[in-house]
Amino acid sequence: MSSHHVVREQQEPALLLLGPADWNIPELPQLLEWVPTILVTEENVQEVNSTGIKVDVVLADPNFAKQHPNLAEEQFPLRFLPAKKAHYLPVALDFLIRSGHAAVNILPFDPLHCSQLEPYFAQLDLVFFNSGVRYFPAKDGRLKKWLPACTIQVLGEEGQLIEHRSPEGSEIFPIRYLTSLELTEGLHAFSSNRPFWLGAAASDSG
Repeated sequence: MSSHHVVREQQEPALLLLGPADWNIPELPQLLEWVPTILVTEENVQEVNSTGIKVDVVLADPNFAKQHPNLAEEQFPLRFLPAKKAHYLPVALDFLIRSGHAAVNILPFDPLHCSQLEPYFAQLDLVFFNSGVRYFPAKDGRLKKWLPACTIQVLGEEGQLIEHRSPEGSEIFPIRYLTSLELTEGLHAFSSNRPFWLGAAASDSG
């Protein structure tokens, strides 16, 4: 797969590749279709570069750029953002906010760390992927969405109460580790007293 560098106005969601990715996952070509701004890390930049994908930003140790001058030539124009591995996420998200982006897709991202994204809700629309599942937030604790028959994961604080209304009726349940629901096709409404996340197979979540 390949991507071509063109002039952009940050209208499409950026793509943040935080770790090694399975390039055969079905959602990746869709995410690349609109030529997003692509951010990668020093650990995966060579892998991404080998696929022909045009990289815009590399999150790396300050010495990395000096040690790999060929990358700047192969991926011109390329920007290096100084960052230690533990700070890739905040450095990347702060950069996207400063550069005028309104949305970002993150791949892959550990669902257990979803609370790290909440401070950015006011400035970015955030979606992340992990093991073929697409997670999207209920920023204000409410989310209504039409869904096909599918299994959906619910992420939030342990014990957080979620109200679920569906064509079959309503229920209230607490979030537990790996909470999941079997849904029938139709309009589903979820609500809680604080933000939470829903995860569904990328092919089901739209």
